[in-house]
Amino acid sequence: MTDMTENRGGETETSAARRSPLAKRGGSDPGSRGRTTIADGVVEKIAGLAARDVDGVHAMGSGLSRTFGAVRDRVPGGAKSVSRGVKVEVGEVQAALDLEIVVVYGVSIADVARDVRENVITAVERMTGLEVVEVNIAVSDVKLPDEEEEEPERRIQ
Repeated sequence: MTDMTENRGGETETSAARRSPLAKRGGSDPGSRGRTTIADGVVEKIAGLAARDVDGVHAMGSGLSRTFGAVRDRVPGGAKSVSRGVKVEVGEVQAALDLEIVVVYGVSIADVARDVRENVITAVERMTGLEVVEVNIAVSDVKLPDEEEEEPERRIQ
């Protein structure tokens, strides 16, 4: 049974409509009025962080992009690029992602790729509401135990 009352104009309204002035004015859920767009860079950051969280992922991006990134990271005020190695295409309701990773020697590449895919899909879909239609993973290198971290040579000034 709905609680109905008569207002000044002789119309009846439910108790829910009396409690919510927004329901009376627009007639629809306030959350559905308007459009939300998500920039590619937002999805790239989410995916980059999610991929880095997976055990067995040493780094993101190709050797060249990591080298340039290391230089950029040393510049005062320069921030570490969490989207390095991630490219996305974002539509209105779907997203497709390409990731380039470096894995640690000795891990199963197939397992790492599966775990990265699962983690990225979960994070992107949960945070953005977009449907992730594909996550393509390219393994560009393997980090060997005796390899030193790639750092650019310092120039003498």
